[in-house]
Amino acid sequence: MQAAMKIAVIGAGINGLSSAWALMRDGHDITVVEQGAIPNPLSSSYDQNRLIRFPYGASDAYTNMVSQAYRAWDLLWADLGETLYARTGTLALARANDSWTDLSAATLARAGIEAKRLSPADVERIFPMLLADDVRYALYLDSGGELFAARIVEALARLLSTRGAQLRENTLVKDVDVDRPRVRLADGSTIESDALVIAAGAWVKRLVPSMASRVTPSRQVVAYVEAPAAYAAHWRSGPMLMDLDGAGFYLVPPYGGTDMKVGDHRFSLQGQPDVDREPAPAEAAAVFEQARRALRDFKDYRIKAARTCFYTVQPEERFLIERLGNAWLVSACSGHGFKFGALNGLAVADGIGQRRTAADIGAYAAGDVVVR
Repeated sequence: MQAAMKIAVIGAGINGLSSAWALMRDGHDITVVEQGAIPNPLSSSYDQNRLIRFPYGASDAYTNMVSQAYRAWDLLWADLGETLYARTGTLALARANDSWTDLSAATLARAGIEAKRLSPADVERIFPMLLADDVRYALYLDSGGELFAARIVEALARLLSTRGAQLRENTLVKDVDVDRPRVRLADGSTIESDALVIAAGAWVKRLVPSMASRVTPSRQVVAYVEAPAAYAAHWRSGPMLMDLDGAGFYLVPPYGGTDMKVGDHRFSLQGQPDVDREPAPAEAAAVFEQARRALRDFKDYRIKAARTCFYTVQPEERFLIERLGNAWLVSACSGHGFKFGALNGLAVADGIGQRRTAADIGAYAAGDVVVR
């Protein structure tokens, strides 16, 4: 067994905290450094929920990776003593020819993952809160659901603290030396360690300048909405909705005390994570307007609130886990990385523990290899 090491983790979002969790399972001494509170409400991870689902367009690798992600979450639930997930099922609408849903259907078939094809009439019969006027067909899966994101990062932070990790919140990192490795803080002090994990989210370019040409922060607005009374019960047991043709939106139903949420599937690829935080009412309205084509009695829905989230996007929408000297970089989750958070943490621990090579882990993260 590898000797215990001192490891510093920069960033207390899902990737940083999951890496810390996995590394503590290996017996290492962990310090987590976060520029804000832990959890940080400005982080990409901090929201009521995030989705986990098998449909993934043409990507065989990410489609198959979801099964591994579920196994990693089960391992985390066992350690936490609670399951912070609700199964909703997944409904993907196909409108245009050669759509994302068409690609997903073919990929799911190759992976042997069951998906049922529904006619427009089936959609409206089974889900009376939906319209299917311009829908060619829908793909329905019993699998898929909500990860209660904010509750997960809060529970992870409590678990790490209970197990003896140092959680240093409101601590700004000035720069890092990935070879020593060493973290220099804004107050002039340093943290010396045997290994380093950099999971700084939308702020990663400050610590790793070479990432400036590889990733782009993307300001995303989501709208929280209230369904009319006639459909409230349907949504409380309804599926996540993926309606990605044309403008493209997703809808998260209200499970586990969360609000119904509608988000734009396109990336803005603009904004600064420190300042562009307050969404204008018109922005929330524009995001929700995309759902008009799919929601029956759209005018009876009400926008309750809105918020911004910053993703860090890689041009091919992959995410990155790479070794830099004696550091590991976890970045560019491209809007779809939370579902793999626990699995990413285990991958980082495998890398530091020399159970897997950096090349193998990098290929896994980039979706270059299909592992079942």
